[in-house]
Amino acid sequence: MTEAVCCDLGTTPYQACFELQRRLAALVASGERPPTLLLVQHPPVLTLGASFHEENLLLPTELYRELGIEVCRTDRGGDVTYHGPGQLVAYPIFPLELAGRDLHRWLRELEETLIRTVAAFGLAGRRFPPHTGVWVGDRKIAAIGVKVRRWVSYHGIALNCDNDLSPFQWIVPCGIRDYGVTSLSEECGRRVECGEAARAFAEAVQVVFGLRLRQVGTEDLTLPPVG
Repeated sequence: MTEAVCCDLGTTPYQACFELQRRLAALVASGERPPTLLLVQHPPVLTLGASFHEENLLLPTELYRELGIEVCRTDRGGDVTYHGPGQLVAYPIFPLELAGRDLHRWLRELEETLIRTVAAFGLAGRRFPPHTGVWVGDRKIAAIGVKVRRWVSYHGIALNCDNDLSPFQWIVPCGIRDYGVTSLSEECGRRVECGEAARAFAEAVQVVFGLRLRQVGTEDLTLPPVG
């Protein structure tokens, strides 16, 4: 069984986490680090993926900033999505050998981890082709967007746990119109915090990818200076 490490970053700004992922991905690709799973919550931010369309921002960019929401371009796949407190974001910086170097399989297995995660709360998550992600009924509960470089994937998943869902009304989430979003708390009728969801997600990751996760602290992520 392959060993991987898991680190909870707490609340970390999106851009700092983006830069950390890219540096870790290079080390995983070179064999200098084991597969690494980062768990995090972000301050309010809209991320614009590689397939972003301007019309999916329903407000002027300046107004999002006035509302306290940062806007960041990124290199993951997909369109626009929202991250904020109470949403579990997980970045599996894993070699695609774990999915037979098959990107389609990798995405389906990320969906499987999320389906198993929401099942731990008594919910029936489902796929909704051709859209990537996981849904409960006709409402999206988790988004997926990845980038692969040197056969290592970074970016990952965002699972709505106990976050404010109203910012999703100010965008077209993932470019998908006519469908809503939901959260674990809303579906379960009780507060489901990120820590509770993270434990279920980590267990699902181990089962789906055949890994043994070892918890580490942020000091384990100390990286040598660039250059």
